[in-house]
Amino acid sequence: MLPVVASVLIAGVILYVYRSTKPPPPKICGTPNGPAVTSPRIKLSDGRYLAYRERGVAKENAEYKVIVVHGFDSSKDIYLPLSQEVMDKLGVYILSFDRAGYGESDPNPKRSVKSEAFDIEELADKLQLGPRFYLLGMSIGTHPVWSCLKYIPHRLAGVTLVVPVINFWWPSFPPELADEAYKKQLKRDQWNAPDRTLCPWTTVLVADPEMVPLLFYLAKTPYIV
Repeated sequence: MLPVVASVLIAGVILYVYRSTKPPPPKICGTPNGPAVTSPRIKLSDGRYLAYRERGVAKENAEYKVIVVHGFDSSKDIYLPLSQEVMDKLGVYILSFDRAGYGESDPNPKRSVKSEAFDIEELADKLQLGPRFYLLGMSIGTHPVWSCLKYIPHRLAGVTLVVPVINFWWPSFPPELADEAYKKQLKRDQWNAPDRTLCPWTTVLVADPEMVPLLFYLAKTPYIV
């Protein structure tokens, strides 16, 4: 119990220090003095822009249209171990995008799990993917996928969750499966699991792109804008 309490206190101190420093407002891509836009983007109904990347076969000829939702410290350019030859053979079209506040996509001050589902739906409609599409979410990117299952299930042809951030103590999980999956994690991830269960807000804190620079500094790893 002591490690959990210590983790909560440390997270609280970090949050307090971060809020106290009041970093300068972000430089929005495509605005004066902001980074240049190098990727195609679509304009959402609220005026924000989402950057995206297309791979695989042309969507008009695709058998499977898959939207990939990236995780923490990632982007639309996430590595996917699929060759063009394989995608051609299977008829796969892949659409990845920068989630709000990541990469070349505009931040959303009102961002929520629910809003991300509708970002995905609008992205699919703007690019004319048709009435239904597949979703593949990775890590924290599985949270928007869960949101899509809740808010736009009629638009989904199928869903895949890759290394999702979950609660191993969900009562709906078969205990044997949860125990097996939990023990396959690295020790450091096993230690973090109780924190995510008892203090779920810490997951939201880590998933917030505004916290990325501070978290990378504390982890002593490089942060690339």
